[in-house]
Amino acid sequence: MDWLLAGLGNPGAEYAHTRHNVGFWFVRAVAEKAGSPWLREARFKAELAQCSASGQRLVLCQPQDFMNRSGGPIQAIAAFYRIPPERILVAHDDLDLPPGTARLKFGGGHGGHNGLRDLDRALGTAAYWRLRLGIGHPGHKDRVVAYVLGAPDRDDREQVDAAIHRALAVLPDFLQGRSDAAQQRLHTLES
Repeated sequence: MDWLLAGLGNPGAEYAHTRHNVGFWFVRAVAEKAGSPWLREARFKAELAQCSASGQRLVLCQPQDFMNRSGGPIQAIAAFYRIPPERILVAHDDLDLPPGTARLKFGGGHGGHNGLRDLDRALGTAAYWRLRLGIGHPGHKDRVVAYVLGAPDRDDREQVDAAIHRALAVLPDFLQGRSDAAQQRLHTLES
């Protein structure tokens, strides 16, 4: 059975380097490692890439609608490829984790994240995997929007990139059904 790896972000060049797009950064890294090209799929309102890893076929997705409407494209792709929610891994930014932190988690609440909120609604469940990529918090809730839509400084970007690299390193274990081992290794690899 296939896996759907979806990155959350906002489409367009003006958002490409913002903290809110770290989910896109992860799925792009998976595609780049596999040498898989991205194709725009208008019927899904998404960009897709396909590859194989660890004996599994992966469908990679970057929804091309804004973050708070990313659930529809992901749900449509999952339905088309007959991928159940428990075979979906969604990579997203997480304000509650410092830059350089990556956490694998199954299910749970959306924590106020608009992309996850919309995906929960579209799938009718929260029972899917998440790769939480820490971006840190600006310190006050009134600064959150500007913060997530801003680019990280060089040090934070390097830390996020390192977290993505560590997540790529544990992906084979995860895809082969060793999620506990992948979680333990990912959570102990942090510097």
